[in-house]
Amino acid sequence: MAQREDIEPTLYSEMDALRAWSTSSLLNFTLYFFDKRFHRRFIVGQHHIKICRAFDRVLRGECTRLIINMPPRYGKTELLKNFAADGFAINPAANFIHLSYSDDLVRDNSKCIQDIMHDPDYSALFPGAVPTSSNTRKWKTRAGGGFYAVSSAGQVTGFGAGLVDEEEEPSIEDTDEALGDAVDELDRKSADSIFGGAIIIDDPIKPDDARSDTIRDKVNQKFETTIRNRVNSRKTPIIIIMQRLDEDDLCGYLTKLEPDEWEVVSMPAIITDEDGRQEALWPFKHTLAELYKLRDKNAFVFDTQYLQNPQPLEGLMYERPWRTYDILPYYTNSQVQCYCDTADEGSDYLCAIIYVATPTGNFILDVLYTQKPMEYTEQALARLLCKYNVEEALVESNNGGRGFARNVRDIILRMGNKHTYIKWFYQSDNKQSRIFTHSAEVQNMTVFPQNWELAWPEFARAIKNYRRTGGNPYDDAPDALTGTVEFREREGGGNAADYF
Repeated sequence: MAQREDIEPTLYSEMDALRAWSTSSLLNFTLYFFDKRFHRRFIVGQHHIKICRAFDRVLRGECTRLIINMPPRYGKTELLKNFAADGFAINPAANFIHLSYSDDLVRDNSKCIQDIMHDPDYSALFPGAVPTSSNTRKWKTRAGGGFYAVSSAGQVTGFGAGLVDEEEEPSIEDTDEALGDAVDELDRKSADSIFGGAIIIDDPIKPDDARSDTIRDKVNQKFETTIRNRVNSRKTPIIIIMQRLDEDDLCGYLTKLEPDEWEVVSMPAIITDEDGRQEALWPFKHTLAELYKLRDKNAFVFDTQYLQNPQPLEGLMYERPWRTYDILPYYTNSQVQCYCDTADEGSDYLCAIIYVATPTGNFILDVLYTQKPMEYTEQALARLLCKYNVEEALVESNNGGRGFARNVRDIILRMGNKHTYIKWFYQSDNKQSRIFTHSAEVQNMTVFPQNWELAWPEFARAIKNYRRTGGNPYDDAPDALTGTVEFREREGGGNAADYF
């Protein structure tokens, strides 16, 4: 007996420490139980860390509407399953609803979550969370929590996610009994902060169906009519985790409808570092070269599912593929030029395009496309003008462009650049009309370097997603690109231009 008394306090303290460590973050939880189940380590990518941090915010009650977009087969479902098991570990009385386009998929996920929770280490640490049934559609924990798994097209009614809000207590007099009730109220508010479950939606629509307006709208409306109101409390989180499939998939629909309500964690397969270099998001899964091959096979699928940048297939201003070059051709008497459209308003982009003007087209060398303030853009543009030894730079003078051009001129002179000739001019023509009228010429005369979409991703999205009518939040990129073609046609540099 003495020996048991010597051992048990140590055993319990180690269990408590492990219980606290594993539930302190989803990443800890996943690493520990993945190793226990599969006897190998979970290969962690930087996107897993970001996603786990987002899930942790949900578990702490700091986020109730979360969208996670990431490429297929990048570990999203594994994290989702561990999130549910972790949630039950934190509160065995939690209630979850799990939805997907496929009934088989949610049932498989449900079975995997049960497997985690039946693991001997898990059941020892969290005995109240152990499932009491092997039914993969609907099951409960020993503590009374529940899990309901069904396809997004299936029957969702009859089950709620999260904990039911307590009713407010009536006002009371300042008596001994009232003081006791007030203490109980404080205790209940503390309990309310405990995670109580969630609605988890994993791939609500099948990729093959995403191009169907009818099916896509049906999924979106099912969310409104049935899924959204399956929460037991306004504090119950709703989580959508999926690869992007269309502009108007469920993620697109909700972020347009409620842009301030949803936290979006978007993980494109190719990312750009601070120096503008492309990197693979998870080299363990795909190297950069392998991702380029996937892009070359089907650019639309790659942009949508791997870069999380769905594009419309109809109604685009620039519908044909863009010309690209690998090695810049040499032409005599060719000029390096720059066209700059300054930001008209605070939220607009400054777009400056540097290119070699040749008889066969404008070969793009570099792009500055940013919403940063003028203190940054003046210096950044000046450095590019010097770097490429630009001969002529044309700056739209609308809304402060003239002052911007003068400041850039002063900066490059201080940098010792007396070669670049900066012009400003007032653009009086309608922007949308100019873009539309010159769209064919722009595509015929513009030649981008290979991998330009990866070098300047925001600029590329603005160009490739620009519509002929409506739905364009920004037109700065196509406006500047149009200007590079108009610049070829100008005599003396533009309308009422001043020269420095």
